[in-house]
Amino acid sequence: MSIDILAFGEALVEFNQQPDAPERYLQGFGGDTSNFCIAAARQGAQTGFISAVGADSFGERLLALWTQERVDTRHVRTDSRAPTGVYFVSHDNHGHRFDYLRAGSAASCYSHDDLPQQAIAEARYLHLSGISLAISNSACDAGLAAMELARKAGVKVSLDTNLRLRLWSLARARGIMREALGMTDICLPSWDDVTVLTGLDDRDAIVDHLLGCGVKLVALKLGEEGAYVATPDARALVPAYPVQPLDATGAGDCFGGSFIARLAAGDDPFEAARYANVAAALSTTGYGAVAPIPSAETVLARLAESVSVIR
Repeated sequence: MSIDILAFGEALVEFNQQPDAPERYLQGFGGDTSNFCIAAARQGAQTGFISAVGADSFGERLLALWTQERVDTRHVRTDSRAPTGVYFVSHDNHGHRFDYLRAGSAASCYSHDDLPQQAIAEARYLHLSGISLAISNSACDAGLAAMELARKAGVKVSLDTNLRLRLWSLARARGIMREALGMTDICLPSWDDVTVLTGLDDRDAIVDHLLGCGVKLVALKLGEEGAYVATPDARALVPAYPVQPLDATGAGDCFGGSFIARLAAGDDPFEAARYANVAAALSTTGYGAVAPIPSAETVLARLAESVSVIR
């Protein structure tokens, strides 16, 4: 099976607090690049994941999830020496909060020597995130090496800036991300992350900065406003799709996976962003990072409805 999109990073088991019973947590799955991969697969792309899980029940659940979602797991190692990462999502009047049990996880032990070099060279897209590079020094080295290998093979590299200052210092994040952006074709930053990383707070200044690093396409995620999409030749705000959100966990990952899946299917960047905005919005209407990700049929139906309303 040929792979459209390979993603590299860490998947975790999720426990999401239920608002109607705060003492209860619903078990699900998360991890930004895994969410991305599943979102892309649900939109019809052939995807695969590069990572490691522990030899434990949580690792088994993740492998079963990917198999169910038609995500290729040939390049996911099972590590008998390290556990699968876990995180908790709690909700209050200020939104959602994340607490992680991921130090020393199997994915953080991933190294350069573990990379499936041939698979990376044969994919159409390679996707990583700031978290992929932040979980450990060895994972960072592996991620940067994967990007370099992809670029040499003509594979397009997608990067979500996803900044987590619990995992590394801002100075290190800025330095590594500067190096990573120099090997990035498609950048998928979120406003809160990229303003901290760049020190800029103007959309066009941010886009100019990223394009100046060598990025060819930027889709700046702006939450309720939509996405600001830019190439060296054109830029435009693609408005968000209106919904009543319940839980925004993983919405940015859903946008990214849907966006790259539509690029792989032949959409232009602005069409892809319109599609991805609908997918991301619909993913906020349920709880958890994975369960509410919509199928391609659902997204296309909503797109058709919105076109008929405009007419």
